[in-house]
Amino acid sequence: MNKILIFTATYNEAENICELVKQILDNQRDADILIVDDNSPDQTYEKIKNFSVNYNNIYLKKRENKLGLNTAHIFGYDYAVKNNYEKFITMDADLSHDPREIPKIVQLLENNSFVIGSRYMVGGKNEMPYMRLCLSILGNKFIKFILNSKNTEFTSSYRGFNLKKLKNFHFNKVESQGYSFFMETIFQINMLGHKSIEFPIHFRDRKHGKSKIPKNEIFRTLLNLVKLFFKKTKFR
Repeated sequence: MNKILIFTATYNEAENICELVKQILDNQRDADILIVDDNSPDQTYEKIKNFSVNYNNIYLKKRENKLGLNTAHIFGYDYAVKNNYEKFITMDADLSHDPREIPKIVQLLENNSFVIGSRYMVGGKNEMPYMRLCLSILGNKFIKFILNSKNTEFTSSYRGFNLKKLKNFHFNKVESQGYSFFMETIFQINMLGHKSIEFPIHFRDRKHGKSKIPKNEIFRTLLNLVKLFFKKTKFR
């Protein structure tokens, strides 16, 4: 059986989460859904818990504190591995990632270890506000240059993992925290020589709620990028 787990992490996404789950179920009915919530003050967990009572393929995990996006993804990946899922798909909970792309990710994972939706390859589109868009474009280009990578996208969390092909990889091997976690994940998968592919996505800016990106994230990313650069030179 081709078991698929779709994962998202939430913090104050009460206005988005039920609509996201509806759209996921409309586009990939045979998938299970795992949601990790960091005790959202806006009652995200309670809202999705009430919504999910009529479904047997929605799994919820409520953590006591705001423990961070990277640790939520580690939990999700570990859950997928321990429960013998073949495909693990991650996405944002704010409706910026279009669930209609999920079947495409599932199809691409048949022949690839790793799939990522790119806003910056030909055919991709990014609707971020102007300043955030400029920082994102420049940031991804800088990462591409420093790591000498073929990728065009490093920071989007719209991704798919073929767990049967990624036997020598696990999220708990990724040392970077915060949003740098996504950058290092690609770095490690590439260094391990796995076959990966990008496909263009249309990234939509959130309509409800606020962005959770910390103000110091750009500095943390730069620091982690330097660390990855020196790691890469050791492998040469």
